[in-house]
Amino acid sequence: MADDGKLAFEDFAVGAVAAFGDYAVTEDEIVTFAAQFDPQPIHLDDDAAKNSLLGGLAASGWHTCAMTMRMICDGFLLNTHSLGSPGIKEVRWRQPVRPGDRLSIERTCVSARPSKSRPDTGLCVLRYDVKTQTGAVAMTMEATHIFARREASE
Repeated sequence: MADDGKLAFEDFAVGAVAAFGDYAVTEDEIVTFAAQFDPQPIHLDDDAAKNSLLGGLAASGWHTCAMTMRMICDGFLLNTHSLGSPGIKEVRWRQPVRPGDRLSIERTCVSARPSKSRPDTGLCVLRYDVKTQTGAVAMTMEATHIFARREASE
């Protein structure tokens, strides 16, 4: 692989932490997403949401996942030799995401190993802690990413 400045498997060291993202959540965006993808009253109507366990209008967890993916792409993924992902191990919605929140991400490399079946690739498990402007963790997610390797062992 030519050195084009993009991140490859070797750039993800176990234990390494990176922070990125600044996503402003709006009421209009919460309602628009919910109307199309998760039309529950707690995501559509502030009065209905006030009488729920959430205590007020909140983004759908799936909307939080979508906002997170946007920050992941903008924060680093589009500047990598990403080859996709076999899946998400876990997503946890820890607290509601509200209109006016500003989200950011702390990414930790949990594990990294060369692929056994494809020596030109490596797999990294990355944990994402999605935080609000107060530092509260709104969502956690653990995903496996496949990246091209700069130097594949023969």
